[in-house]
Amino acid sequence: MIDWMQDHAWATWLGIAVVLALVELLSLDLVLLMFALAALAGAVVAGLGGPLWLAIVVFIAVAVALVLLVRPPLVERLHAGPTLLTGHQALVGHTAIVVEPVGHRQGRVQLSGELWSARTQLESESYDTGTKVLVTRIDGASVVVTALATTKES
Repeated sequence: MIDWMQDHAWATWLGIAVVLALVELLSLDLVLLMFALAALAGAVVAGLGGPLWLAIVVFIAVAVALVLLVRPPLVERLHAGPTLLTGHQALVGHTAIVVEPVGHRQGRVQLSGELWSARTQLESESYDTGTKVLVTRIDGASVVVTALATTKES
């Protein structure tokens, strides 16, 4: 068996990579996956006729690089949670219709079928009843609105 492993070092490295990848499915920690990828690098070195010591050095170097440089951002991204906005923050960017004139201190808009207290971002802004406005943020129980950018369609 040892003779076969020495004669087919690339296959041995490939087998190690497969076993590590399969065991990774049980742990889901991404460490063994990094080792499996490093074993694939060792398989490439062995497949190109490199000596065993070189394959081991490449395995160690690639494993360390993957664990320290690639794994942390992957884990952070996986554990970051959903990027879907929920609740009232999901209303930011929606269009509202002014139902009572909106100024810097007061007003009301209809937003997603509900009436909301509204105000403008700047004191110089004001919107009359029936005007479509853009919700820029939610401030407590009020929405902050601004002019809806109009684009010409051809």
